[in-house]
Amino acid sequence: MHSTIPVARTDFAGTKVAIHRKLIQKLNLDRLVEVNRDEVRREVGQILEALVVGESTPMNLQERERLAQEVLDEVFGLGPLEGLLADSSISDILVNTHKRVYIERKGMLELTPLQFRDDTHLMSIIDRIVSAVGRRVDESSPMVDARLADGSRVNAIIPPLAVDGPCLSIRRFGHSPLTAEDLVANNSLTKTMLDLLIGCVKARLNILVSGGTGAGKTTLLNVLSAAISNRERIISIEDAAELQLNQEHVVRLETRPPNIEGKGAVHQRQLVINALRMRPDRIIVGEVRGEEALDMLQAMNTGHDGSLTTIHANTPRDAIGRLETMVAMASLNIPDSAIRRQITSAMDLVIQVNRMSDGTRKVTSIAEITGMEGNVVTMQDIFVFRKRGIKETGEVIGDFAATGIRPKFTERLVVAGVQVPISMFEAAPIG
Repeated sequence: MHSTIPVARTDFAGTKVAIHRKLIQKLNLDRLVEVNRDEVRREVGQILEALVVGESTPMNLQERERLAQEVLDEVFGLGPLEGLLADSSISDILVNTHKRVYIERKGMLELTPLQFRDDTHLMSIIDRIVSAVGRRVDESSPMVDARLADGSRVNAIIPPLAVDGPCLSIRRFGHSPLTAEDLVANNSLTKTMLDLLIGCVKARLNILVSGGTGAGKTTLLNVLSAAISNRERIISIEDAAELQLNQEHVVRLETRPPNIEGKGAVHQRQLVINALRMRPDRIIVGEVRGEEALDMLQAMNTGHDGSLTTIHANTPRDAIGRLETMVAMASLNIPDSAIRRQITSAMDLVIQVNRMSDGTRKVTSIAEITGMEGNVVTMQDIFVFRKRGIKETGEVIGDFAATGIRPKFTERLVVAGVQVPISMFEAAPIG
């Protein structure tokens, strides 16, 4: 287990609670906000030293330092979660009531020894998170989405909706996002596949990244967006801002939930429509979820090519089906055949990403949308990941391979000045 996750001691938790209570009584919390944080830490250390000496439980120096840090986390931070938030290898923190705290590291879930004192303790931490962004969570509003200062996405749900007690989910986003080289080094795709995808972005193909929860869609979208020129004006639209775009000319838009009275919500569809009035060169929709799919497709069909978005789906074919359903949600009574024609004329490429059983993320398919056959959208795989089995250690065995099909969009790459060796499409394992 990682060093940032403390090992519980039977008498330690009770002592911490007692000292924490005494500390709160002694300190003027209103004054803490005004003074220098280092000064506060010194004052806390002195008070702790006096309090620990008065406790019946003997503690060595290391335990005292740890106790001091944990109490400071309670006063200033997010309590037991602070150590986890400091660990860059953790991608998700999942609190299932006050009794169980799970983490995800390298795609695999682990149960930690951490616990909150009780539901009240967990609720106080949830309140601290949501109040920092001007939100609240209570019986009248028992679900909330928020974002931490480091960009991590937070979801909290409390009773009566959460039957067993408050639950908290934190999706982490590293300060240093994964690069294209990282994806190749992690065997998420090959250099050849990456070169093709970057070429497609430069040639302004419209790209849909498909995958399940935690499959790495946003990570791949970040990597692909890095290929966009600094001379282009990018407008990103997200439910919760996760994309890390480093270009010079970026406008980031984020949806707004309703206020306590249930008013004032701003949905993705409104932001997509507004983005079209902002002279974008590229529109990036973090994740298409509903009726905004129609406006996004219309934008792609009216000169706003080179757009990127993600969608929750398990296969490229499922992604197209979900896109159809979302367009239908706009309730404009558009015939199915017309929706499919819109999709085929707007979308060029579907990239499927999957989280494998061993926790690794892989690009399992790069598929080109080629047109319509009758009333069916036609697609062809350009590259696929062929799974061959699983080792005794649980590691997935397989390889990436070209299907032997030369995509129709190759000419568009050439016209855009993107050099693509035809040999990359030959049907032989690559890697």
